Amino acid sequence: MPNASSASAATAAGPVDPRSFKSFAEFYPFYLSEHSNRSCRRLHFIGSSLSLLCLAALVLTRNPLWLLAGLLCGYGFAWVGHFGFEKNRPASFKRPLYSFMGDWAMYRDIWAGKVKL
Repeated sequence: MPNASSASAATAAGPVDPRSFKSFAEFYPFYLSEHSNRSCRRLHFIGSSLSLLCLAALVLTRNPLWLLAGLLCGYGFAWVGHFGFEKNRPASFKRPLYSFMGDWAMYRDIWAGKVKL
C-alpha cells in the first residue's frame, strides 16, 4: 500500500489521534495503515460499490430511502471490517470528512491497482 510505512512508523510509537493531521495528504497514509487487513479492505470495497448502486437507484427512483440504504451499506460493511477483522475503531468517529475522503481515495486506488484486494 502506498505511503503506509510512514504511518506505520508513527503508530508504532503509540496511538495516533486522527484529528492531529492538518491535511488529507498527511491523513491518507494513516488511513491506509488502518486498513492493512485484506478482509477489511474487501468489505470497504463491497460497501462502497453497493453505496454507488444505491446512489444510482436514488437518482433513478427519487426515493430517499436509497440514500439511507447507501449509508447503511457503506458504513455497515466498513464497520464490520474494522471491528471484526482490523480490530480498530474507524477514523470516521474522530475525523469524518477525511475518513469519507479516504474511503473514496482507497476505492480509486483499488481500481487503479495501487491498493491490493
